[in-house]
Amino acid sequence: MKAVVQRVTRASVTVGGEQISAIGRGICVLLGISLEDTQKELEHMVRKILNLRVFEDESGKHWSKSVMDKQYEILCVSQFTLQCVLKGNKPDFHLAMPTEQAEGFYNSFLEQLRKTYRPELIKGSHSVTQAGVQWYEISAHCNLHLLGSDGKFGAYMQVHIQNDGPVTIELESPAPGTATSDPKQLSKLEKQQQRKEKTRAKGPSESSKERNTPRKEDRSASSGAEGDVSSEREP
Repeated sequence: MKAVVQRVTRASVTVGGEQISAIGRGICVLLGISLEDTQKELEHMVRKILNLRVFEDESGKHWSKSVMDKQYEILCVSQFTLQCVLKGNKPDFHLAMPTEQAEGFYNSFLEQLRKTYRPELIKGSHSVTQAGVQWYEISAHCNLHLLGSDGKFGAYMQVHIQNDGPVTIELESPAPGTATSDPKQLSKLEKQQQRKEKTRAKGPSESSKERNTPRKEDRSASSGAEGDVSSEREP
């Protein structure tokens, strides 16, 4: 799962010239759901988004407060294009979760936000059908999925973001199958891997060099033994 989090002074979503939803100060989250995402990745991303420290504290110290600390709003927009891979210059979205799965998964994501954060800052959901296109508005102020008759994501909207700073943070959940998502444990594993890489880069350790290098007395004994043998052969 990937997310692009932007600190904003205001943000809104417009469809067909009509403003669907808007927030004041807070964060705008563009969320891309992967085909392999599970409840584990969902909970990790919710936790990261809500605790990301992108705001200043009361004394003006930067990077000190989260959206929950400041009690600000969230505008969340589903962005399957974040799961893009390029084939040459053409975007390919086969890694994005299919529509029929993504809708329910995204509902669960927003429900988790509601459980963790103030429910009144996360609106409920409703759907409106117009001209054969169903609009799902399920948001932390707004999430829009426009689903065409072909069942593919086909949202055509304008997301107006007034980035504050600008501040833009990219988040990505641990790959499915990762042993742990605990930040401290992951940091520990990363440090261990870095130490291993440094050791390999330096080559054999001093201790291994010592083991492979004959000691002085061994060399003396060896050369002495050879001398005795050669002297016996001389007339």
